[in-house]
Amino acid sequence: MTKKILLTGFDAFGGAALNPSWLAVKALHGRQIRGHTVVAAQLPTVFDASLHELNALLKVHRPALVVCVGQAGGRSALSLERVAINVNDAPIADNAGAQPVDTAVKPGAPAAYFTSLPIKAMLAALQAEGVAAEVSQTAGTFVCNHVFYGLMHALATQRGLKHTRGGFVHVPWLPEQGTPSMLLDDIVRGLRLAVRCAMLVGQDTALGAGTTN
Repeated sequence: MTKKILLTGFDAFGGAALNPSWLAVKALHGRQIRGHTVVAAQLPTVFDASLHELNALLKVHRPALVVCVGQAGGRSALSLERVAINVNDAPIADNAGAQPVDTAVKPGAPAAYFTSLPIKAMLAALQAEGVAAEVSQTAGTFVCNHVFYGLMHALATQRGLKHTRGGFVHVPWLPEQGTPSMLLDDIVRGLRLAVRCAMLVGQDTALGAGTTN
């Protein structure tokens, strides 16, 4: 069986014409990283439906590594997310018109999950190559956090995924969307470097600098 890395991005939302998260992961589809084939998939910016799609992808591909990627307007660097929280609290409606307020992603499940990606090692690798990067302490409470939490819950509870590691990365707007921004080529390069580092590093390094939020 082909060993796989699953990367997901989102469709456009909030009236935008594009979403750099999808454009970036799509550019990596089919690439080989550390002997694994990258599979890129688009998730809908919709509560519940996004997790149904993600869970189906996990079942089909049984990836060694999963990195879900989303857009974060207002950020100027690749944001390596540390923690997903069990809360949906939407500032705007999703693409299906849903706007949950203070609901649980998974009722009865833990309040939060930490990423299983080596985010400090990834941060160091990105900064060493001149890619703007940061460790973020919040993935928000919109569909990005919903997917991040759902991913980590699946990895923690599904027997067939016990060896799979995963997490979430936010990317900035593209220049045509506004400022601050990052060029698509730089986002793609940064994601490739981050994934390669995650495949190389099993346990995170003790790096204290570079955190934000």
